[in-house]
Amino acid sequence: MAISRQVWKLLERRNAELGPRGEPTRALTHWRYTRDEEGIVWLIFDRAGESANTLSEAVIAELYMVLEDLRGLNAKALVIRSAKKGGFAAGADIRDFRGIRDPAEVQKRIQRAHEIIDRLAALAMPTIAVIHGHCLGGGLELALACKYRIAVSGASFGFPEVLLGLHPGLGGTFRLTSLIDPVEAMRMMLTGRTVHTRKAKALGLVDEIVEERQVRQAVHAAVAGGLKRGTGGWKAGVFGLGPARRMAAGRMRAEAEKNAPKNHYPAPYRLIELWEEHGGDSRAMQRAEIRSFSELLVGETAQNLIRVFFLRERLRTLAKGESGIRRVHVVGAGTMGGDIAAWCAARGLRVTLTDLDPKAIARAIGRASEFFDKRLYSRGERRDALDRLMPDFDGAGVEKADLVIEAVAERAEVKRRVYESIAPRMKPDAILATNTSSIPLETLREGLPFAERFVGLHFFNPVTRMELIEIVAHDSAGEETLRRARAFCGDISRLPAPVKSAPGFLVNRALTPYLVEAFVMFDEGVPKEVIDRAARDFGMPMGPIELADRVGLDICLEVARMLKERLAEPMPEIPAWLVHKVEAGETGRKAGRGFYVYDEKGEPRKEKPADAGKAETPHADTDMADRLILPMLNTLVRCLREGVVADDEIADAAMIFGTGFAPFRGGPFCYARSRGPDEIVARLRQLEEKHGPRFAPDEGWERLTG
Repeated sequence: MAISRQVWKLLERRNAELGPRGEPTRALTHWRYTRDEEGIVWLIFDRAGESANTLSEAVIAELYMVLEDLRGLNAKALVIRSAKKGGFAAGADIRDFRGIRDPAEVQKRIQRAHEIIDRLAALAMPTIAVIHGHCLGGGLELALACKYRIAVSGASFGFPEVLLGLHPGLGGTFRLTSLIDPVEAMRMMLTGRTVHTRKAKALGLVDEIVEERQVRQAVHAAVAGGLKRGTGGWKAGVFGLGPARRMAAGRMRAEAEKNAPKNHYPAPYRLIELWEEHGGDSRAMQRAEIRSFSELLVGETAQNLIRVFFLRERLRTLAKGESGIRRVHVVGAGTMGGDIAAWCAARGLRVTLTDLDPKAIARAIGRASEFFDKRLYSRGERRDALDRLMPDFDGAGVEKADLVIEAVAERAEVKRRVYESIAPRMKPDAILATNTSSIPLETLREGLPFAERFVGLHFFNPVTRMELIEIVAHDSAGEETLRRARAFCGDISRLPAPVKSAPGFLVNRALTPYLVEAFVMFDEGVPKEVIDRAARDFGMPMGPIELADRVGLDICLEVARMLKERLAEPMPEIPAWLVHKVEAGETGRKAGRGFYVYDEKGEPRKEKPADAGKAETPHADTDMADRLILPMLNTLVRCLREGVVADDEIADAAMIFGTGFAPFRGGPFCYARSRGPDEIVARLRQLEEKHGPRFAPDEGWERLTG
């Protein structure tokens, strides 16, 4: 996005005093404005020292100063734009509220911000938000306070507050439900999903979509009253009535419960309650919004999710810098290799994909095309992504690639044969990466002529949804190679978690005891549904049995065997029936049958319990959850002690973004500290006494209890 030259020329005026043409009256840090010859004031949002605009208390305070200045500018209209390339605004600056525990203090600060935004909304002149790129959270609430919203093609809109354990807190709850179909407005706020330009126009969220060169023309149309403003339509009237809202609210609660249990994630239910009780009265809803937001913000769920936000930001910081990677060559067109290739192509890189089986390449290209159709928003983007993804039947792409990613079978001898074939043909500065999920890199680098340019890039399945990539270092890896690998993650919008080479690395090593304990419990006669329920009740996105089916029972078995062979720590015996299942081809979701049976869409079929009519089956309880979760925590403590991961923050981030570990708990180490390390150690000793030495507390707990 580039702001038009005419606007930039206006902004270059630097007169210190208010003159007859309306130049700025005072120096501002985060805003700048001027009045053009037609009496339109152009207010430009440019948060100082930040790559993206966020609404901090200082930003809101300066907006108040601008609104004060408008009195003397004899303005005909006010236009708000962003100077940031990435978008209009990314939301509120949650750094202002991190660690705060007093809801009364939050309420006081939020009330002041509301008064300023209300003042913008009450201006008699036309007020116009011109939006490019992202417009999220508080940024969208700022735009909603304007009378018109003009979107530059490609803009996106959303309220992601629910992902932080909150709901909109700067007027979004009542302004959005008043502007568009209230049910659609609630869906946006309850899911946190973004809508893109066309959908926003269809909803009535924006009044016009233009290209950048047409912005001034659209602004003039708005000032002249020539833009038709969006309304909530007939549904706004229907849902102004209490009975209609109560009926819709009941359906919303049922839908929310599927993905966000109330005892773990209270924000969606508070939002539904706000709308149900006050949806017909904006003032009452505003007061309730401020109070509810303040109470949620100081709660444990929101504070933990805010911690998760900063964990993500820390990993993003590790991904900064220039990778020098423009061309990627992927060896292996199975599910992982094909999806890695598709994702890289979708993110703008040129990709060649090779495999010994031409049919595997064809299948991977077909999956990529389906993915592009779902996730890319214009025909041109889809066409360009497919153009960048090239089937490479003879493997010639290796010679031009800046990065070669090997994603073949999880066997060391197979991977080494691939390296022997491609290493002599690679460019002198190209990086060779393996997507191995568990094999130590010291084993794989043997015989490589350039071990310093060999690194682990462990993607997680499904590649297109999982944000994490483990950056696996070994004893010969060069620092520049590791830096470029981290920067590559930034290039493709992924989060790098640096770990050291060790059996299973970090995530799989910690996840395996969780899965194997579930297998042992199943072997003891606990139904798979009960095991999965215990994990979901704890807050995991899915249970370990379903997760094992998703990962593939063959992969789980291979990793478990490898860890049992290579690690000194005790592990239970792998049940013989698991081996038989894998040998019979019942490897999980990809085979249509594992622990569960799957339909053609890959969804588990509902089964009649085998013990129906017999003795009552056990219920999921906290004892079961401890048997599953505490071995994972114990292994993470061991990995931290052994230096597999540098610190507990990276470990927490890796487990959240690599496995979906209950985000509302803030990460495994955050959960351990909240519950109390001494209490966990005591519980592990109880489990050790009852179930065996695999539960013995690691000595690393002393570091957390001290």
